[in-house]
Amino acid sequence: MAIFPWEFLTQSSWFPFVLSLLIPLFILGFLKFKQPSHRNSPPSPPKLPIIGNLHQLGTLPHRSLRSLSDKYGPLMLLKLGQVPTLVISSAEIVEEIVKNHDIAFSDRPSLTAAKVMHYGGSDFVFSPHGEYWRRARKICVVELLSQKRVQSFRFIREEEVASLINKLRHESCSGRSVNLSQLLLETSYGIASRCIIGKKAKEDGNFGELAKRFVRSFAGFSFGDLFPYLGWLDVLTGNIGRSKAVFNEMDAFLDSVIEAKTNSPENNMVDDDHGKKDIVQILLHLLQNDHDSKLTINNVKAILLDMLVAGIETSATTIEWVMAELMKNPRVMKRVQEEVRRVATDKGRVEEDDISKMEYLKCIIKETLRLHPAGPLLAPRETSARIELQGYDIMPKTRVLINAWKIQRDPKVWRNPEDFVPERFENNTIDFRGSNFEFIPFGVGRRGCPGISFGVSVVEYVIANLLYWFDWKLPDDADCESLDMTETFLISASRKWPLHVVPNAYGC
Repeated sequence: MAIFPWEFLTQSSWFPFVLSLLIPLFILGFLKFKQPSHRNSPPSPPKLPIIGNLHQLGTLPHRSLRSLSDKYGPLMLLKLGQVPTLVISSAEIVEEIVKNHDIAFSDRPSLTAAKVMHYGGSDFVFSPHGEYWRRARKICVVELLSQKRVQSFRFIREEEVASLINKLRHESCSGRSVNLSQLLLETSYGIASRCIIGKKAKEDGNFGELAKRFVRSFAGFSFGDLFPYLGWLDVLTGNIGRSKAVFNEMDAFLDSVIEAKTNSPENNMVDDDHGKKDIVQILLHLLQNDHDSKLTINNVKAILLDMLVAGIETSATTIEWVMAELMKNPRVMKRVQEEVRRVATDKGRVEEDDISKMEYLKCIIKETLRLHPAGPLLAPRETSARIELQGYDIMPKTRVLINAWKIQRDPKVWRNPEDFVPERFENNTIDFRGSNFEFIPFGVGRRGCPGISFGVSVVEYVIANLLYWFDWKLPDDADCESLDMTETFLISASRKWPLHVVPNAYGC
């Protein structure tokens, strides 16, 4: 799944062997490279034969691509290995695509990791645009992730967040710092796993560690994704074997979950509204009773896999960034805590209904999503037809990367774009649900994320409780300016270092 493997290639023990294979191909490619192209293609940075522009990309590709687009323009054609890749870095071009070419830009590339680890790419995220994808999207939007369904999981959010607050209250008595990153990940695991499979991740032994290994393997480099004629190297290097081994473990886990649900008396209860059923039960109900959905058991497992990975990783990452920005900006922290405590003071606790009155809190979450989108590069797309975009010819089977991180920091759109300023969203109708093309942390168009309500409800409720129940400081009374905000990139862009903070119970 990794798109930017330069660091992997140079550090791999297979590098000398691969290099010996690439040298003759490099020479042949150089001769082909010298032949002029007559297409009206978008601007391109200089590239090398065979590897194309891979040498220009580093470990933080969204930042490297911003530097390139600043020089070559917001519509840029790269060659990643042998794959033509269109990089889009402006809201104006995204709007043109969505309004005029959305279908042509709604396909997905056939990636090795998706084929091996997502049931042949039959999940919702990576399945090709077509009839199955439309059915899967309808199921996600109507049955699994609707506003009504999100509300039915409210009691889970309340219980898991209460558990988090109790742990923090216990730790606050000692005055020691806590690894908030780890606690947030555990809470996100608890909420997502209970909503999706009906029980906490920790009740399934090593599920948390399995999920981490799955994500790492899924994000690993594949020769075949960038050099189609070298796909056999993925077998030779053991990449396919390792991916299959992790997938088989995850598949066995999902089989055990489905078997337990199938044999449970609750699964046979008549409940047209699904009540408080978890997502596994709802999918099994559709599998057994809704023949129009045409679901297979592998489709069910693929959809569950999407939700487990996305529902856990992105929420925890976003909450961590919110807290890091608040620690670094004491003025903002003070103001939002005053708001949260004022709204909830009469009840002595935060209820989800209160959050609609916390306007500044919502501004903070928006500003965090602007600066730190969990997916700075939206999931790769692929063109399904030849189209004209901004006067340039775009060929079919062109991979497409939308740099949401760059768009959301565009100085032509955002004043002081590198600064954390939640006030920019006050009295401002701009939202992240896909209609404002300068703010697209959850994607845009047909391929936008259907789980926005699910994710945002978790982030809002966790943050409101953290701010209500505790005052916060850095360990050893460190200055807020010293907080390291370095990021790292795998599937999502998260903090490189865990966030260690000292909670002090409010009112103590």
